[in-house]
Amino acid sequence: MADREDIIELINLYGFAMDTQRWDLFDRIFTGDCDADYGTTSHWTSRAQFKADFGAFHEMFDATQHVMTNHLVKVAGDRASSHTYGAWRLILHAAGDPPVWDGTGYYDDRWVRTPQGWRIAGRVCRVVFWTGNPRVQTPMEEIAFRLDLVSLREEGAEGRINFLKAIT
Repeated sequence: MADREDIIELINLYGFAMDTQRWDLFDRIFTGDCDADYGTTSHWTSRAQFKADFGAFHEMFDATQHVMTNHLVKVAGDRASSHTYGAWRLILHAAGDPPVWDGTGYYDDRWVRTPQGWRIAGRVCRVVFWTGNPRVQTPMEEIAFRLDLVSLREEGAEGRINFLKAIT
């Protein structure tokens, strides 16, 4: 249970890091060569680049709130898998009315035990639903808004959920 608790603490630390814009906390959460797949146009294989890009993107918001829920964790020695639902609110008053973009999705993570503790070596993040003003996320006219929505049921049926593989 201690490993499970440590992993859940780091998942929650991710939400806190996002909302405080403390990108140095990513060093406690992700491996240096983490594979972070956030969808069609956002994929990183370096924690340094991941931190830099997330910092630049989130800098424009007046505030954010990330909530991590429904933690499922399966530990197998020095490796683990977790599945977490996430909800987020991005706030940018300059985007107009309403000044929010809300979304929900999930994080399907692969963990490794390192000398410093558990770290995410691989993450797949997918958006299931969003609502609000898309200009909050892409306030500049030259940026096209695009978001691919997924169904967890379909992703599982296609064999793309790491945690499901870990428990079956």
